[in-house]
Amino acid sequence: MISVAIDGPAGAGKSTIARAAAKELGFLYADTGALYRAVACYMMSRVDPADASAVVPLLDEVSVELKFAEGEQRVFLNGEDVSDRIRTPEVSVHASEVSQIPQVRQFLFSLQQDLAKTNSIVMDGRDIGTVVLPHAAVKIFLTADPEVRARRRFRELTEKGLEVTFEEVLADVVKRDDADMHRAVSPLRQAADAVRVDTTDCSLEESIARVIRVIREKQG
Repeated sequence: MISVAIDGPAGAGKSTIARAAAKELGFLYADTGALYRAVACYMMSRVDPADASAVVPLLDEVSVELKFAEGEQRVFLNGEDVSDRIRTPEVSVHASEVSQIPQVRQFLFSLQQDLAKTNSIVMDGRDIGTVVLPHAAVKIFLTADPEVRARRRFRELTEKGLEVTFEEVLADVVKRDDADMHRAVSPLRQAADAVRVDTTDCSLEESIARVIRVIREKQG
């Protein structure tokens, strides 16, 4: 089994690039950020997702599953497919909040590791190479300038029919960067042995090709 850990800030294209790389290599793809989004989705209609004292008691009510069909990931929350619902900017903000709660991270930790034990996998998130899969064969830190990341995310959201402004998306990206890098538990940082891939000036196709090249070079 080969594990590939891809970390990086919000809007870096991790999910799209990791999914494409996994498909090309014949690996399973796991978007761990979707797990936190699912937890946030459950909490935001019940309590303040930033309030750990309110969130933790409700974790017993939550069941999150990643299911795969032809290499594509779908996210199920208590048996319901929420793959599309968890992609809104509001859920994005609350996902960053719940991810700062240690009990939430522990709640999802074993699920992430179990996926890597049974599959050759490309897994992306914020702390995959540093915490979840510290012994991954390949570690990549994927990044781009904040404005570029916001532009990509804005295009993605508007293509899904969501009404957002570029300014809102940029503010969300900047806010998530700050929260992810300064949280007390598992902050976003580049692993010492990770390859940094900056896609600011790259097209999507070029970004995918660069990541695949790094993975193949590391495989030997």
